Amino acid sequence: MKNFVIYTNPNKDKNLEVSSKVKEFLEERGAKASFFKDHTGDYPEDVCMIVLGGDGTMLRASMETGFSMQGPMVGINLGTLGFLAEIENSSSNIEKSLEKLLSDDFRIEKRMLLEGSINGNDKICSLNDVVLARKEGLYVLNFDIFVNGQPLANYSADGIIVSTPTGSTGYNLSAGGPIANPASELIMLTPICPHSLNHRSIILSSEDEIMISIPESKEGGSQELEISFDGSRKAAVSTGDRVTIRRSGKYAKFAKIGKDSFVEVLNRKMNE
Repeated sequence: MKNFVIYTNPNKDKNLEVSSKVKEFLEERGAKASFFKDHTGDYPEDVCMIVLGGDGTMLRASMETGFSMQGPMVGINLGTLGFLAEIENSSSNIEKSLEKLLSDDFRIEKRMLLEGSINGNDKICSLNDVVLARKEGLYVLNFDIFVNGQPLANYSADGIIVSTPTGSTGYNLSAGGPIANPASELIMLTPICPHSLNHRSIILSSEDEIMISIPESKEGGSQELEISFDGSRKAAVSTGDRVTIRRSGKYAKFAKIGKDSFVEVLNRKMNE
């Protein structure tokens, strides 16, 4: 790779200290590097985006490009756990990783995306998840779940998470959902604090279409909820609305520099 765009979380990289060093390192070796705020034009296959921050920053970078990147992304982890941001924050790790990017010593891993729409309107993509949860207060929500047009279940819970394999280590994991290899292609449906002993996560095919209908509450009143896509783009939904979620035709691409398998990475992260 010889063309790079640097996306930084300024709360994680004060005064762009690490970002500026990355830019200088790349330019000294003949590459072109620009900060995201200064970049104009498209993101073709020969452009790599380097994201400095944590997993949340990776998600925001994907969202802000409109999932239009044809080239790969790679993250420098300035956060905590960091499943998406592969490069750990030390000078030696960063420089070795940048050298590998410059010499094309990496592989590209494609990650499936979800697309969701409310009442058939504009489709919004997500790399991690689509979450339906209450807007405020403490009360149980009621959901009617359909898969491929067939009724699956009525859930009483604090919310519902529809997750990709990439998102399995995010909110899905915190809610008790399973961990999936991020390179796999499937969809996970996980209730948040379900109010039933037999309502647990369900793993569906990547080809399945999920429709979540918002009925009246158990008491017969209107339900007011919030839907979020990767925790950022949000909208209000209420009784009578229908949210349809399916696999997107787009993919996100990640530059994988390390040779460790997913199991090795998971073992390391789970024991940190």
